[in-house]
Amino acid sequence: MTFTADAQPAHSTPADLARGLLTGGVIGASLTAFIGGCVVEKALPVVVGLVLPAVYGLVLFLATLPRRAREAAVVPRTALAVIESLEAVGGESSDVPVRFELSVAPDEAPAYRVEIRQDINLVELPDYRPRGIVVVEYPPDRPAKTRIVKRPTPKWEERAAGAQVDSVPGPALKSDPPVGCAGGLLTLLGLLLGAGAVLLLFRADLFGTDESGTPRRPSVSSSSSTSSSTSSSTTTVTSATGTVTIGPGQSMLDRGELRKAVESLTENTGSTGNAGNTEYTDRRRALTVVVQDRLLTVVFSPTGVRSAGFDPRSLPFDRLPGLVEEARTTLGTGSPRSWQLTADGITGSLTLRVVVTGDGGTATLEADGQGTVRRHSGS
Repeated sequence: MTFTADAQPAHSTPADLARGLLTGGVIGASLTAFIGGCVVEKALPVVVGLVLPAVYGLVLFLATLPRRAREAAVVPRTALAVIESLEAVGGESSDVPVRFELSVAPDEAPAYRVEIRQDINLVELPDYRPRGIVVVEYPPDRPAKTRIVKRPTPKWEERAAGAQVDSVPGPALKSDPPVGCAGGLLTLLGLLLGAGAVLLLFRADLFGTDESGTPRRPSVSSSSSTSSSTSSSTTTVTSATGTVTIGPGQSMLDRGELRKAVESLTENTGSTGNAGNTEYTDRRRALTVVVQDRLLTVVFSPTGVRSAGFDPRSLPFDRLPGLVEEARTTLGTGSPRSWQLTADGITGSLTLRVVVTGDGGTATLEADGQGTVRRHSGS
């Protein structure tokens, strides 16, 4: 005789809704503070935009630690289940996400129907078929978290070989219930409230007056273009960013091209001063440098924050073409379609990251500030 556990539709709890609202607020506040601080060249909003997500992540981790510890302490139950249906839902790697619908028959609990999603290796995929018997594990208080045991013990493997499990009628429990409309709306509301709170808190810096007492206005971009019969380039510099675009048939990886582009962005940026009788120029530092085939983008650190970022002229220009070529040819992306090199100095130490996209997927190569490869991965 088969007993059926009621499958109740999952609803977002008040805690989930509150977390969604708070997460949206943190996202909106941090993005607004960082972008606004870069535009008006103020250090405090930039620091707030960088620190706020880290603090929120730490608080969320500590707040959920007791619950995760309790869940980890629960001893899972083992049971037999019959596969009602299965469907591969994507994936280009060796492990394929598969959606299973199972009828689970525990020894000392009511049977239930559940829908789960689990990665299965391509080699093992033929072992799973409709009406096949599998061994599963699940927490007693959360049957929706059922997982198929890929390597059961000999005892359970023997039971599964000769068992017959009846189908369980009714709706299936969902291991990953869809997010309701209310949760999405609250997250959007939190994002707007967070952005509004930052604009209100830093309104004097964003919309007030500058050091000379004049109303602050958005910075105006100045651009210059040079062209010849064979090549052309366009350079644009603002208070927060600078870009260089080169003409068709050229590449930032050409010998000396990237160094020249970086120099064109840094030669006229910075502050001037006087030490004794010697004049000096303090060139702007960069938070991020992004290089694509024909485009260079530099995000400058705010004026006056000398400890943030790095000197873009210190990049290992001679090593960059080799890093891009290594990522394009050795990381298994098939025929590369595009690449992007990012130099990031926000955290203090310079990191070089090359992302290559091709027919076989996306791959990443990471190197230090001297161009020495530290890690690479594919997806």
